[in-house]
Amino acid sequence: MTEQFWLWYPGDFELYHRMEQDFSRVERGYGWPAFWKSDGFRNRVVFRRQYTLERNTEFRVYSKAVGFVLAGEKKYPFGQTIRCPKGRVQISIHAARIDAFPSVYVEGDVIRSDRGWMAEDYAQPPLPAGYSPYFIRPDQDPARWEYNEKLYHPVKTERVDDGVLYEFETELTAVLRAEAPQEQLAGMRIYCGESRDEALDKEHCYYSWAPDLETGETPRCAVRFAFIPGEEVELAAIHQFVDIPVRAAFYCDDPLLNQIWTVAAHTFRLCTGIFFLDGIKRDKWIWSGDAYQSLFVNQYLLADPGVERRTLLALRGNDPMTGHINTIMDYSLLWLLGVKEHFDTYGDRDFLDLVWPKAASLLEFCRARTDSSGFLTAEEKDWVFIDWADLDKDGPFAPEQALLCACWGAAADLAETLGLDGEVYRTRREALAARIDECYWDGELGAYVDSFTSGRRHVSRQTNLLAVRFGIADAGKRALILKNVIDNPAVPPITTPYFQFFELDVLADSGRLEQVMERLRSYWGGMLERGAVTFWEEFDPAVTGTAQYDMYGDRFGKSLCHAWAASPIYLLGRYFTGLRREGTGFVIEPRLEYFKTLDCTFPVDGKGGIVRLAWDSERITAQTNRAGGSLLSGGTRYELMPNTPFATTWADG
Repeated sequence: MTEQFWLWYPGDFELYHRMEQDFSRVERGYGWPAFWKSDGFRNRVVFRRQYTLERNTEFRVYSKAVGFVLAGEKKYPFGQTIRCPKGRVQISIHAARIDAFPSVYVEGDVIRSDRGWMAEDYAQPPLPAGYSPYFIRPDQDPARWEYNEKLYHPVKTERVDDGVLYEFETELTAVLRAEAPQEQLAGMRIYCGESRDEALDKEHCYYSWAPDLETGETPRCAVRFAFIPGEEVELAAIHQFVDIPVRAAFYCDDPLLNQIWTVAAHTFRLCTGIFFLDGIKRDKWIWSGDAYQSLFVNQYLLADPGVERRTLLALRGNDPMTGHINTIMDYSLLWLLGVKEHFDTYGDRDFLDLVWPKAASLLEFCRARTDSSGFLTAEEKDWVFIDWADLDKDGPFAPEQALLCACWGAAADLAETLGLDGEVYRTRREALAARIDECYWDGELGAYVDSFTSGRRHVSRQTNLLAVRFGIADAGKRALILKNVIDNPAVPPITTPYFQFFELDVLADSGRLEQVMERLRSYWGGMLERGAVTFWEEFDPAVTGTAQYDMYGDRFGKSLCHAWAASPIYLLGRYFTGLRREGTGFVIEPRLEYFKTLDCTFPVDGKGGIVRLAWDSERITAQTNRAGGSLLSGGTRYELMPNTPFATTWADG
């Protein structure tokens, strides 16, 4: 049997579930919907396909929508068996739904909802229908995501003041279920926390629930600790998750690195489901900046192209574009760079065909907000973010120009991949790069300044890291930036894992792996010393006690499980194991001087390809199930044959 799916208008599934996600945030008893425009899904859709039947056949259409099936010239209701004689027949399924996006499932031997159907919204030209491998049965409703579940019981209970504190083995996204008589449930309040301190602070903890009187259950939320005033009850956590298989493993002789890997992987899995989320407690929103970094971690842990497609489609929304993604200038630009990264990683041409018009219109939206020099400028409601740091954002802000410059280059490459003329984008990239050097490079300081209009000559790591990472700085400027900015203790340090990703990526790409390894141990290891079971949104070693959980001037406002803190997976995979793309294949160039022993497995594509590398201080062995892979050792390239173990002595090249 060929594959079969529920079908919908492409992008509507993502827009509907994004809306549900955007409206799911609850804080201290009140709902907090996302503060940006929510693009709606289509209410009316028609699905079409023409068949040339070699024999008589029959089919049935299932849908939660209202509508009908047109087979040839005759209309049929949903759910009825429809018989078609041999010959040519046009099938049209008209579906409308108010509460969710219209979707249909076609069951039959020949006429069935597989790839090949087109969807129309009565306004635009037809597009290939959307689908998901998660929705393949006629009894499903694509508007209702079916989570996997795992039951957890507390590993510790403790009597504290007037109640009982329950501790689970790690942080979870869970429904809590209390087993107690209904009269006890009626007066019960369950206080949840990512930390012990938060669960015990009944006034400031983000989540507190009155359990349902019939089931004893609370809504789904982030929880590691739960406090219930009164007598002890039987409490369980029903962890709900999307079961995206982990396709990587990492084990070496250093227990700290192994723990960092394990905690980073758990952090990332918690933040990865229908979409990449920023975190699982406070926002639970889909932020483009968080998603951009998640693409790199995904490559080395899950290699799941589906969650990337869903996230990118959900973030972009529909045309016309009327405001920046998440209201943030840099997040619009990171979205387009994310499209380029996704295509470069998986060669996903179908997705590129679908999303290119949205990418092109996003760039036109941004170009309309540039000044006479081609610099992107902020309008009144635009949020210029880049990082939580003291940056000089007067006038056109340098990091935004570096990102825009990278976008013009990315657009040129993508356009040419599609057989379009990319020269106009490439010309804009070159012109903007020249203007950035002219206006922002300070020869006396040997660095790019944040702003050329304020007169402050403020130098930040953020501006210079982006200039290096996205190819604005040439080799000479790059060397000066490393000396005058990155190695300069007078330039304020990075305090968020978000920009640790960019700084460590630049350092590693510059060959400074000793510094990267030291930072992995001190920064992420520092969180582990504080008892972290997931990695945090921000970490300042100088802040201790309950204050270490605060952010934005808010008690317990910091997310203790944040997607952008999982970057050690990418850094270990890309630079220390040395796995990188090369054309349509891959190369692995390990830096084994940093390990006594190593045994790791990484995905090499989005279709189940993996490579395993092992090192025992004498010999290195490698094996892959994909063609096109190579091992580099001591300057020698060894071709890896599929499903054939390869071993050699290792030479430090």
